[in-house]
Order: sequence, then C-alpha cells, then structure tokens
Amino acid sequence: MEDFPEEFRTPPVALAALIGCSDLHAPITAHLHASQPPINIIALPDSSKISVISKTPKDNINQNQQIKGILKRDWVLKHRTRVPAVVAAMFRVEQLGGDPAQWLQVCTDIESIRSVIQGRNIKLVVVVVTQSNSKDDLSEDRMIALKKRAEVDAKQIILFAPNEEPEFTQSLERLGSIFSELANSFYKDEGRRVKARLEKKNYDTIEQYIRYCFKVAVYAEFRRDWSEAHKQYEEAYHAVREMVGSSTRLPPIQRLVEIRTVAEQLYFKICTMLLHGGKIVEAIAWFRRHVTSYRKLTGVSEVIYLHWEWLSRQFLVFAELLETSSVTFQSVPSTASSAPDKPTEWEFQSAYYYQLAAQYLKEKSSCLEFALSMSEHNAEIDGSSESVAASAYIGQFARLLEHQDKLIMQPLSDEEYIRYTLAEGKRFHDSFEIIALFKRSFDAYNNFKASRMASHSGFQLGREYHVVADFSNAKLTFDSIASLYRQEGWVTLLWEVLGYLQDCSKRTSSVKDFVEYSLEMAALPVSSNGNQPLKDCGPAGPLSLARRENIQKEVFGVIRGQLEDASPDNDSNLRVNGDNPLYLEIDPVSPLRVALLSSVTFHEQTVKPRSPTTITISLISQLPLNVEIDQLEIQFNQSECNFVIVNGQRPQSASISNLPPGRRVETAVSLDLTTNKWLRLTYDIRPEQSGKLECLYVISRIGPHLTICCRAESPASLNDLPVWKFEDRLETVPVKNLSLAFSGLKSIQVEEPEPQVDLALGCSGSALVGENFVVPVIVSSQGHAVHSGEMKINLVDTRGVGLLSPKNVEPDSTENLHVELIGIIRQEGEDQPHVGSDNIQKIQPSFGLISLPSLKEGDSWSCKLEIRWNRPKPVMLFVSLGYFPDSGGNSTQKVHVHKSLQIEGKVPLVISHRFMLPFRREPLLLSTTKAVSDIDQIPSLPLKESCLLLASAKNSSDVPLRLLSVDVEVEDSGKCVVQDRNNEQAELPLLGPRDEFRKVFCVTPEVVISNLMMGTLCLKWSRGSEDGETSSSFTTQSQVVTKHRLSDVKVELPPLVVSLDSPPHAILKHPFTYSVKIQNQTQFLQEIKYSLTDSQSFVMSGFHNDTISVLPKSEHVLNFKLVPLASGSQQLPRVSLTSVRYSAGFDPSVDASTIFVFPSKPHFSGSDMEEMRVKSVAAS
Repeated sequence: MEDFPEEFRTPPVALAALIGCSDLHAPITAHLHASQPPINIIALPDSSKISVISKTPKDNINQNQQIKGILKRDWVLKHRTRVPAVVAAMFRVEQLGGDPAQWLQVCTDIESIRSVIQGRNIKLVVVVVTQSNSKDDLSEDRMIALKKRAEVDAKQIILFAPNEEPEFTQSLERLGSIFSELANSFYKDEGRRVKARLEKKNYDTIEQYIRYCFKVAVYAEFRRDWSEAHKQYEEAYHAVREMVGSSTRLPPIQRLVEIRTVAEQLYFKICTMLLHGGKIVEAIAWFRRHVTSYRKLTGVSEVIYLHWEWLSRQFLVFAELLETSSVTFQSVPSTASSAPDKPTEWEFQSAYYYQLAAQYLKEKSSCLEFALSMSEHNAEIDGSSESVAASAYIGQFARLLEHQDKLIMQPLSDEEYIRYTLAEGKRFHDSFEIIALFKRSFDAYNNFKASRMASHSGFQLGREYHVVADFSNAKLTFDSIASLYRQEGWVTLLWEVLGYLQDCSKRTSSVKDFVEYSLEMAALPVSSNGNQPLKDCGPAGPLSLARRENIQKEVFGVIRGQLEDASPDNDSNLRVNGDNPLYLEIDPVSPLRVALLSSVTFHEQTVKPRSPTTITISLISQLPLNVEIDQLEIQFNQSECNFVIVNGQRPQSASISNLPPGRRVETAVSLDLTTNKWLRLTYDIRPEQSGKLECLYVISRIGPHLTICCRAESPASLNDLPVWKFEDRLETVPVKNLSLAFSGLKSIQVEEPEPQVDLALGCSGSALVGENFVVPVIVSSQGHAVHSGEMKINLVDTRGVGLLSPKNVEPDSTENLHVELIGIIRQEGEDQPHVGSDNIQKIQPSFGLISLPSLKEGDSWSCKLEIRWNRPKPVMLFVSLGYFPDSGGNSTQKVHVHKSLQIEGKVPLVISHRFMLPFRREPLLLSTTKAVSDIDQIPSLPLKESCLLLASAKNSSDVPLRLLSVDVEVEDSGKCVVQDRNNEQAELPLLGPRDEFRKVFCVTPEVVISNLMMGTLCLKWSRGSEDGETSSSFTTQSQVVTKHRLSDVKVELPPLVVSLDSPPHAILKHPFTYSVKIQNQTQFLQEIKYSLTDSQSFVMSGFHNDTISVLPKSEHVLNFKLVPLASGSQQLPRVSLTSVRYSAGFDPSVDASTIFVFPSKPHFSGSDMEEMRVKSVAAS
C-alpha cells in the first residue's frame, strides 16, 4: 500500500485555519486533534500570511498544453492541507476597544480574510480573546459592528478566556463544537453543490461524471458519511469500466494505463471501507469482481508486463488490507456459507494473496526480460526516463520541459511511454520483491498452521533464492520443507527439492551435504507411471531410474576418488580424501535410512555369562545399483563384545587399522548390497558381564575415507520408509525366522552368576523413635570366596514419600530426617578403615557403603547397622552385597546378593499434660471471661498461686519400657518455679504395653507475663524386661531421652480469689463449719453477690442470699454451719458468687464441693491420710 499516497490510505480529516494570537495556537490545536472527529489546523500568525490558503495561481503552466484526465492527482491533498472548511480570525479584546487605530486594523484584517474566502463557501469565525467568558468585556455596540463587518451570525463570534482553567476548558470545548458544526456544514454544502451537477447531468464527458462522483464521495468521507461515500465510489468505479474501448483522449496504451490506475484507486477506497466496517465477505466479492473485470485487459503484447505488474499489485494491496483491517477471523464466517459463490477458506488468508502477487510479479519479470531482449534501441531506453514525471492527473505521465521560465507538460507517444517503462523496469530489479512476497506468504501460512500450503510457498521462495544465487538461504528454506515431503511421501516434490539442495551444496562446496542429498535422491522410488507430465524439474531433472543410477555413480565416484567425467565447474571442491574424510550418521529418523538400513536381532532373550548366543546383522538398501561395503564394525554397550567383519572379495581395501588389541575379526564371503534385498550375517558372541547387552551401532566403511554409522534397530520396532510406503515393491523381513522378524530385539539380558554367599539380616520387632536401633548383618560364604566385597545399605520409604520432613526448611539438619543411618559397627577385633586404604566406609543419612574383608570358603563376617528413627515411619532396608569370587577382581564377573527388610518405626510413649488450679481455691482470671475460641486461647495461671502440673506417659509400643526419670526443664527459673510434689526418689515402675504413668509437679508463677514458656518435660527410658534387666539386643544406648514441649501459659494477677474451706471429712449428725473466703487483691472496693443452694443431705444455718463489700487488699469470710444428715460421699450446698465490677461469677467444681460423711468417728494414722491425699490428687 506504500504506492498509494497518504491522503488515499487514511480517511480525510476536516481542516480549519487559525489567524492571529499565535500564543494560543498550540493548546487549541492539541484540543482539536484529540476531539472526535479530529480537526487539523493551519496556524497563521497574522493576516499577512493569508495567501497560504488562497487559490493557487496556475499562470506558470501553459493551460493550452495541459493534458486533461479523469482525477487530479493533488485534489484530495489540497483539500486536506490547503483548503480549510473554517477560518477563525482571533483578536484580543483590547484590539476591539476604544482605540480607533486598532479597530481600523481589525476591520482591515477581516476584509483581507473575507476577500480570500469569498466565493469559496468557507465559514468564518471571529474569536475574541477576553479575560473571562462574560460579555461585559465587550460592548454591545462593538459586538454589533463586529458582526456587520464580518457578516457572520452571533454564534460565529466566540469569546475565548485562556486565563482561568475552568473557563479555558469551556472555551476550548465551545470552540471545538462550533468548528465541527461549521466544517460539517461546509463539506455538506460542497458535496450537495457537486451532486446537483450529477442529478442535473450537468457534465459533458464521462471523465467529468467520474470526477464529480469522486468529489461527492470525498466530501462524504469528510463528514463520516460512509454509506454515501461508498455509493459514490461504486458509481465512479463502474463508470471507469465503461470507458474501456470508448475513450480516445489518449493513445491506446496510456489510456488503458490511466483507466486501470483510476479503477485501482477507487477499488482501494471501496475495499478499505468494507473491511474496516467488518464486511469481509463483501470485500472479497468486490476483489473477485475487480480482478475478473480487468484480468483480460492485457493491452498490446509489447507492454504486457505492465498488466502483470498491475495485477500483482492488486493482490498485494488486498493482502495488506486484510492484515491491517480491524476484522479478525479464524475460519470462514457463517454469512458466507449460504452464498452461491462463497469464498474459499484460503481467500480469507493474506498468505493466499501474497503468493499470487509474487507469481504475477514473477510473470511480469519474465515478460520484461523478453521485452528488453527484443528491444533494438537499448541506448535510447537507458536515457528515456529523464525528464519524464507524473502528470497532474492520476495514471498519466508526461515530459516536463522548461521554456522561457514556464513549465510545459509535453504529452508522450506510446513509443516514448514504452521506452520509459522499459527503462524503469531495467533500473529496478523485481527478484528481491518477489522473494519478499513469497517470504510473507510462507510466514503467514505457517502462522495459520497450514503446513502444506506453506511448503508450496516455501518451495517457490527457495527457487527465487536459488535464482539470485543466495544458496545459503535457499538451502535453509528447502531443508525446512523437505521434512514434510518425506513424512507424507510426496516423492516427486521431494525429488525436485533434493535436486535444488544438491545443487546448493555443490555450489557451496559442502561435500557432506552433497553426499547425503545424492544418496537420498538415488534411493527414491520411481513412479510406475512412466509418462510424467512435462515440467521444469529444476537441477535434478525428471525422476527416472537412469537418472537415479547416474546420481549414485556420481556420488560414489566422489567418495572413492574415481570421478572421471565430471564437469570442472562443480567437482573441484567436492573431494573426499585423507585430509577430508567423510563421516555420516543414520538414526531411526534420518532420511538416509532409504540408502542404508541396519537391523540387529538376538536369537535368544537371556543368556548366561560366557555362554555363546547367536546374533544376526541385516542390511538393506534402496539404491538402484549394488553397493559394495569394505568393512563392517558391530559395536555394543559392552565393548569386549565388539567385532569387525571384513569383505573377503576386497582384502586390500578392507585392511583393518587402529583396532584395539584382541579385537575379534570375522571375514564374510561378500558384503554386497542389492536393491531391496536384505544382506544377513549371523555370528556367535560370548558376553562377559551380566546386565543388558545391546547392539548400538553398525558402522560401514566404503572406500578408505567414508564411514557410515547406522544406529542399530530392532525388527520388532522397525519403522517403514515413508517415501516407499505406498510403492509397489516386494516386502521382505530382516531375518528368515518369522517369529524373530516381528518380535526380535537388538538387546539381550545377560543373567548374573548364582551367588554362593548367604546374606542374613537378623532383626525382628519394631524400632522405637529416639533410640539407635540395631540391625545385625551376617555374611556367610557357602562356596564362593569373597574378594573386593562391598556392601551397600539403602533406606527407602515404603510409601515413596521420602525420608525428609516436608515441614522443615533446613535439609542439612539431621533432625529434619524421619529416619537416618547413624553408623556401621564392625565385629570385634576388626580394624576400622582409614583414609587411603582399600577399606571403605561411607555413611550418609539414607545410604551407606562399607567394604568387606576377604573371606575364604566357609568363613563368615558380621556387622551391625545403627538406625535412628526421629519420627514414626515404616522403612524398607535394602542391603546389597557385591563381590568377586576370584582374587583377580577385574577379570571376573562381579556377583551380587540382595536382601531387604521392612522395619516399622513406632512412638514409644504418648505424653500429655494439663494444668490444674489449687484445690478448692478459685482465682478470678479475667482472660477466661472473654469470648475466645478454644484454638486461640492458651492456659492462664494466677500469679504466685501454687498450681498443679499433671504429666502423663503411656506406653504405646509392644515392648515393656523402664522409666528412669521424669523431670521438667524450666527455660527461665526466675519467672516460674516448678517443684516435684514427691520429693522422695522412689523407683519408677516398668511400663508394660498400654500402661500409663502419671506424675504431679507444683507450678508457681512469679511474674505477670502474657506468654510464659514453661519448658520441656524430659523422660529418660530404656527397653526393659520382666526380670528388671535392660534389653540391649536392639539398641546400643543405655538410655533414651524423649522430650515433650509444655504448652505456654499466660500469667495474670487475679483481682479476686475465692477459697472453700471445710474439714476433709464429716461425721453423721455432727455439725461442722463450711467457710467461703473472698480475698480482694485490688485497690478498689469489690461488691460481691452470693447465693447458697439448699441440699437434702445437710441442715444449714446462715444467709442464703446477700450482697457484701470487700475492702481493698483485704479478705472477707462467709461461715455456714452444716449438719450432715446422710453418710457417704455427699454434695455440699452449692455456693455461687458474682463480682459486680467484672460481671464474672464463681461456680466451684463438683469435686471441690464434695465431702465424705462417716457414720461414726473413724481412726486413721498419718501415713494413711497422706496416701489417700496423693491418690485423690492423682485421680482428679
């Protein structure tokens, strides 16, 4: 679209002129540009520059010599840049004041402006720059005089206030509104004036009719009336088509050029509006009609290249319109499905039009070359383009002459015009533009995922690169599309592409690429239909058997250095010799598989070490002539099995060199490959090592300097050759045994030798978290001696989760591992390994490696594995022993013994704890009265009150555990005091499975703190037995410490403390005193409400309900006299107290309100009372 001027490629924008007050032009221009629709501005500093918008004088051009045409070339540009629709004369209010000289100057400026716009329908606006938008700044008489002088309406006199921001914005908006209204009125009037001529048929020629339609359409575009513009453009387009064969104003060739150029401009405007309006189907239909209408208007044969150039430009412009339009689509729109002539899917893609544009431009280039070759006046052609320029009308050219200070446009004859076009065509080369068009088509098809169409465009692109001798880009392009042709089996197209690739490699002296492409070409199939269509097949020529044979002879002549009749221009650098050997590699996806394919088959699935097994090596080639191989080398993953096969018919050329000592060499009767016939070679091999034995490569050597390395393939996974898949040929199998032909593999499993060493893991039972669990390992020789033995230990999670805790972020710490290998304990009397010796011992958390001493037949060796469980987890222990039965070590097969054992890790003790307030002493803790969820609330303890910590440990394992000590480690002893309630160091019990042990500690907080860390509860224990001894067969530790973190507590000062006081027991019908003590620990008077409920088991004296006041820092006691009426465990009358200040109540627990009533007075000793008290506390 760059050939079209800017005024045609973009919609027209209204134009206005500002005269005077140049300091305000910039903000006004910016505002009008940003408005919708925008308005362009011509800014003139004063009325002296008014000539810029005046009519252009044409006296300097001889009118009699002008060439009349259809559309003036610069008419649209003139109306967009030099003919404003609105002229604004700007004056400051001071100029309109009382000074007569200034008013006279204003009148003069207005008269000069009116003289320029008079008779042109241009709208005039007077802008008065004031301090405010108020009309008080300008007198009414002056306003009337200004309207009369300018001959405008009142709305066309605008007050403009630039000083204040709100008024400035309003002034800009008002100015933009009047400009838009007047500009729209101007273009509407102009369009109506021209359209009246059309309606009255006030025109003499068809050229005038086209010109009037074009002007009406442009004026409609200025107003954004797209439907009217589209209608008038269509009328003009159809009228242009009717001029063909009727107009004789110009010579025939130039007349057709003008008609096509004007039709192109009109069609461009029509399609642009359709596409930007979202009418993609209508735009494609218009393009079809446009091309169909002018396709056959080729003109005279001497200038047919102009027709192809014009046609190419139509496709290029429409492709660019499709890319730049606002229409987005992924497939054919549904609106086109019902049309009888619906567009195809490709017509919606710009790549389709780029491709056709390139093809037509290529046609133009060939016609131009022919025209230049047939021209007899080459000297005249070279100078014919001088002084020839575009005429004042679109599509016309003339010779520009200067005569007596006047420019004369001299018309051209058709002969002069032909010489001019030939000179222009000779000056510009079309090859690079053709390449650019094919490249854009190729990229667009690839973006659309249309690989086949992209390959077609890519092929055309590669040919153009080849024409301009850009062989590197040609090779890259052809390589990119050859893979698709190979995959889909397009043999003829692939043959042509390979021919270009072969020629590119020859011209760039790339011998490796030349050999590869030549071998692939020689191995392509020839169609059974011998009558191929006549076409240009490129450098390769037509595909035939004879041509394939010639290519094979040529490439093998280069390989063996025997090329005799090669042309000197293409073989000078294609040499394979000792200084430049050639190495080719063929894998299962290589295109060279058609030239040489190797298959390897083992006749057995398993074999014992050092036992013979049969292997068959099969080779096949699709080359038309026999291929004689000098030497084959078969390589395995076990290098000791490699061997070489030499050709018995070529003993000298197949001489073996650079082979390792002891390499096996076999001689074959013949290594000749016949077309599509398997060459089968069967040999025995003896694998030495256990494991997987796989054939990796079959290396063929042809001549002294060519090596072809073929990746070995199994018959079971042998893929077809895509280019031969649909050809009529005899299908053969790589091995004669049909079962092996469809299931044979290129690998075999070599069994391990039978071990004669026993590996035992002497462990039973579960491991406990925290202890060093011992697993005995015993190695016993039962027929083999053990030399260079190594034992590997692996710990693997049975669930596959891993041994590392995911919640921890420090993987280097051993505490982050659930299970870890601590160490390996050798048997007594064996020396520990030291650095630099053959003894190896490596320990990692989940892996261990230890070397074994040499053992004779019948000897044994043992060790112990120490494993620690940090968290409960089942673990699989894998122990692998590898050894050599002979002392030679490296010369014998290593033997392996594997054993595994699953060990369950369990938690030994389930530890819990809870805090208890003093018995029958209830402090008021304000934090417990707030509504907090149980998850967020932490325990609260009263300050300097002796509370109880009850610790519990339950044996959750299946073995008895002996407790050695239970202690609390306090982190800060100054903030809290923890004491053991039982000061005597009594022996702790032996806990059987599911037994529970409890211990009571006394906790006294010393400071008020919101979060007091109480410390850690430490339990020392060991595995125990019923006889009292510690079991040491499962662990190396005498004791294990298990720690339990105590929960943090909140310490606060209770404002009130309520204590219940009663005897430890009562006697039936004997009165006793029941006291309630209320201690006020604050500085305030506390008001307490209390109530006492009746009980059927007691007779009570005293007030049941009352309100009392407790003085600051004092204590109040409520005494009640009770007489028990029933024996046994009885519930005391319930006491309820409520603090008025804190709105909190006291409800003693059931245990605190319980007393035992004896029927008569009992008799107890002191020890019995203490034992009863301890049991009571522990039970609570």
